[in-house]
Amino acid sequence: MTTLPRPTTELSADEARRIALRAQGFLGAPDRRSGVRGVLRHLGAVQLDTISVLARSHELIAYARLGAVGRAAVEEAYWRTGQQPPHSFEYWSHAACILPIEEWPHFAFRRRAYRNRPHWHHELPDGAYDQVVKQLRAEGPLTATELGGAKRTSEWWDWSGAKVAVERALMYGEVVCVERRGWKRVYDLAERAVPAALLHDDLDDTECLRRLVGLAGRALGVGTRADIADYHRLKGEQVDAVIADSGLVPVTVEGWAKPAWADPQALASPPRGRHRTTLLSPFDSLVWERARTERIFGFTHRLEAYVPKQKRVHGYFAMPVLSGGRLVGRVDPAREGRTLVAKQVTLDGPRAVPALARALVEAAGWVDCTDVRVERLDREELRKPLTAELAHALA
Repeated sequence: MTTLPRPTTELSADEARRIALRAQGFLGAPDRRSGVRGVLRHLGAVQLDTISVLARSHELIAYARLGAVGRAAVEEAYWRTGQQPPHSFEYWSHAACILPIEEWPHFAFRRRAYRNRPHWHHELPDGAYDQVVKQLRAEGPLTATELGGAKRTSEWWDWSGAKVAVERALMYGEVVCVERRGWKRVYDLAERAVPAALLHDDLDDTECLRRLVGLAGRALGVGTRADIADYHRLKGEQVDAVIADSGLVPVTVEGWAKPAWADPQALASPPRGRHRTTLLSPFDSLVWERARTERIFGFTHRLEAYVPKQKRVHGYFAMPVLSGGRLVGRVDPAREGRTLVAKQVTLDGPRAVPALARALVEAAGWVDCTDVRVERLDREELRKPLTAELAHALA
């Protein structure tokens, strides 16, 4: 059994919160020179999702940190354009995520696990796998539809044999998603898409896990064992096996009941700088782990898109409002023509009103809206000051 060193650093809850904000790119001047690719490398994983309200979640991740970055630039940064090699690849990390291409070797442990998996939700028809690989080799990048159809029926879960085969090939690492076309994955052979120097499964599980635990700790700044495991959806025992050699250091955090680990570089200099005011995707890595979000921000975060409408409290795609390093409310947005509609707004109090107005107006400009309309407000007495702040910000 590995003996872990005793923590020598004690952090206040406020210090831990600020370290987490800086690690996630919300405290201090953003690195605009490295742009969206820099955000991806810094976070190590950007979650994908089919929901598109203001924009898709992977676009919102870059926007929240960089401001009104061009949406075309986001797509170009994530996926291959023309004959250029990709800067990233899609794979299963925290969920379905965009990952930096240089991390391909470190997911060998997961590819091996999928290859050795005895049970799958979808049956793989005889010959379908070989046919998909053969077709991609002959014809180049293709969608599941072009490979023979994505579904057998209109039900979303009823995949065709070609879709089952190509998704299995993606999980095994023989196929890569090289771009999205109308939100459909475009598949190609990994041997064509992944740089030759990276296209291997040479690293053993321990080396892969050590790297991913270290990456998660640096992206979080400071986190518990559960926080670090959740970032790339590792098992607790996998974290335990490598954390002593991951480069992270043990710390204690005021009010945290569990032991924690931190990035030593994050501890070396106190986090300072300007706080970002913005709307957050519900899938943003700052808030995607509910227990961590409650522990750090005292904020209960839950995506209600999959909750029956009559049971929703904050709305279909309620986006947390970040301001001054705090989560001060949430907005369920929509677009009607060139109007950004705040269908439902929840605020902590009057002090959050100016921040919400700035966040709404900036988001409206980013998605080419010229007006903002607020519908339901949990505290109706805030409508007048919010209306005044919006009018001032839009002027």
